[in-house]
Amino acid sequence: MNAKRTDSYYVVSNPQPPTDDELAVLFTGNSQTKPGHKPGPKVVDYYLLHHIQSGSGTYTCQGITYRLGAGDSFLIEPGKLISYKADDEDPWFYRWIAFEGPQAARILHEIGLSSSQPVVHTGRKRSVGVLYHQVQTVFQARLPHANLKASGYLQLLLAEYAEALQPEAAASPQLAGGSDQIVQQAVHYLSSQYAEPITIELMAEALGYNRAYLSTLFRKHTGVTPVSFLLKLRTDKARLLLRERPELTVEQIASSVGFQDPLYFSKQFKRLYGTSPTEYRHAMQRLQL
Repeated sequence: MNAKRTDSYYVVSNPQPPTDDELAVLFTGNSQTKPGHKPGPKVVDYYLLHHIQSGSGTYTCQGITYRLGAGDSFLIEPGKLISYKADDEDPWFYRWIAFEGPQAARILHEIGLSSSQPVVHTGRKRSVGVLYHQVQTVFQARLPHANLKASGYLQLLLAEYAEALQPEAAASPQLAGGSDQIVQQAVHYLSSQYAEPITIELMAEALGYNRAYLSTLFRKHTGVTPVSFLLKLRTDKARLLLRERPELTVEQIASSVGFQDPLYFSKQFKRLYGTSPTEYRHAMQRLQL
């Protein structure tokens, strides 16, 4: 699709058509519609998001008609029969993004956007319209790696919609899920960042929980404190490196798993496993002979 412009319609395609991307933007555009302008009823074979910046109109999906105005967005899913119509007196100006990919369905499901709930109310939040415009700018400029940039802006846009659809979760992280989910968040944080100079204070702040509350909950569910869990995680990772990376020194392994002091690492390793890192490595090498 080549870029086209009239007084009221503009669309531009991705200059680097994606092939196997998990989430790929196909094209984007904007239109100041004429009074009563009505696309459909029709179906499309990709996802389409529209964001209304001014004016009003209606969107019909699954037999339900929604009255929409500035600050509202609506989703069109592949293969779903839909139609939408600009108001006769106050026709809308909207922007749109078309996208596809295996990740699209999963993300939309997670944020609660579907044919059953196709409308998002974001009010006058300027950032939503800006993200649509950013995708358009990337494609217009035919920038290198346009796929990545457009996909990134689309994910930021979907995050905005997630916050609008789930305001309670965004405003109060501790109410976002049960205690199991909170502990899972903490375990994921520690498991993914164990090699970094993290602390329990940093983790609590990053996840949005009180440190004492999080530590108490973590110990209740796992039987150990977050500090003990992190220490065991790091030393277990070190054991793996001691076995599989003989070219690395003990000091390098200590640093690789998050210990800044190799002597402290050796002391903790021996306390947990009853042998020093060097002795453990030699024992593993003898077993492989």
